[in-house]
Amino acid sequence: MSEWKAKRFWTRAKATEEPGGHGVALDARPVNTPGKTRLIVPTRAMAEAIAAEWDAQGAEINPNTMPITRSANSALEKVNHQHGAVAEMIADYGDSDLLCYRAVSPVELVARQAAAWDPLLDWAESALGVRLGVHAGVMHHPQDGAALEKLRAEVHAQDNFALTALHDLVSLSGSLVIGLAAIRDAQPIDNLWKTSRIDEDWQAEIWGEDEEATALAMHKAEAFLHAKRFFDLSRAADEAHPLS
Repeated sequence: MSEWKAKRFWTRAKATEEPGGHGVALDARPVNTPGKTRLIVPTRAMAEAIAAEWDAQGAEINPNTMPITRSANSALEKVNHQHGAVAEMIADYGDSDLLCYRAVSPVELVARQAAAWDPLLDWAESALGVRLGVHAGVMHHPQDGAALEKLRAEVHAQDNFALTALHDLVSLSGSLVIGLAAIRDAQPIDNLWKTSRIDEDWQAEIWGEDEEATALAMHKAEAFLHAKRFFDLSRAADEAHPLS
């Protein structure tokens, strides 16, 4: 038996003004999350992006082609009810941040890591007041407790939509510093992703590319860039996106 798929029933999707934010209507029918929570997002720009995803659907609805909708659902249904736990999960990356664990050899890789990662650690010190220690090898070295508390406070201060984006930015890169640099526009997002992939790219240069690994890396890159877009949409100024 073939799997049942939801069918398109609307003519046009449109962003709407709602109490406390912006929603999306399919003709006159408001969009809800899968758990039946009213889909209310913080900016008109995000609502319009979600409406565009619904408008782009064909005869059958394909959630895989609706990343902004899916992230908004996560912010409203998951992060909203587990904000503290999600924030703690993200903050824990600070104690094992990718940028703090360096190769012992070869010297070319050591230099490549330092050239890309040291400026981000310097940025964290100047922008966040946090200096994380750097260590050679992969053995865990606890970071300074006061530094970790500052990072934890920074993460907990994010709202549900920002935290949804930050979760993916951090987990995909392996670095809390990279995630925070992304949402603060410390460097171009493409550069931050490449920075997180230095070890993998080095291995590919030495041993050659693996098709499966390359495909997975491309999927992760798309998710990383999407997370940044989702964050930016959650902060976009409404004046630049008038209702149609």
